[in-house]
Amino acid sequence: MNLIFRTILTLTIGAAFWDCNYSKPKKSLENLRAAYNSESTSSEKYAKYAQAAINEGFDTIAQLFIAVSKSENIHAINQGKVIEKFGEDSGIAKIGNYEVRSTVENLKSALKSESYDMQTVYPRYIKVAEDEKAPEIARAFTWAWEGEKKHFRYFRKVAATGIPGTPVNIPFKWFICPTCGNIYSPEELMEKCDFCLTRQENFFGYTKEAE
Repeated sequence: MNLIFRTILTLTIGAAFWDCNYSKPKKSLENLRAAYNSESTSSEKYAKYAQAAINEGFDTIAQLFIAVSKSENIHAINQGKVIEKFGEDSGIAKIGNYEVRSTVENLKSALKSESYDMQTVYPRYIKVAEDEKAPEIARAFTWAWEGEKKHFRYFRKVAATGIPGTPVNIPFKWFICPTCGNIYSPEELMEKCDFCLTRQENFFGYTKEAE
């Protein structure tokens, strides 16, 4: 049998088997869509926070906001892909409300948001996905959850050392895993992503000079 035909046949039978024998993880998909919208909102918000930091002369803090914005965008992309794997249209994300204030206030807002996602939202979402036996959804949530922990840690360090006055010991360059959105400061850069095992040379921001 032709390999392409056999693959198509297998996928068709598999889809039919899914439709006939399994129900979709309804609550997890609802949570996934909420996360997709939230991560998209965070990505846009942090990009705006970065511009505000640049305007105030905090270029290094701006670079962290840019890195986290890209990280959140990867989380949203991954979550959108999983939504579509379950036969639903992810559509255009619904961007929530947020305010752009001073960099001091923006950092406080970022810490509050990341803390809530880290402590409340994603642990609950992961539990539901596991209960509904949806491992792919649980993995997307877990990658985002682990990412929020690092975002929170980096924001807290910057808030403690970078404001007020000139930022001290804050990296200007950050590294982002394109697969799961994990981010690294230069001193923590690893050979492989500790979330998804993507190799360092594939990270956004990676250069040979940075090794």
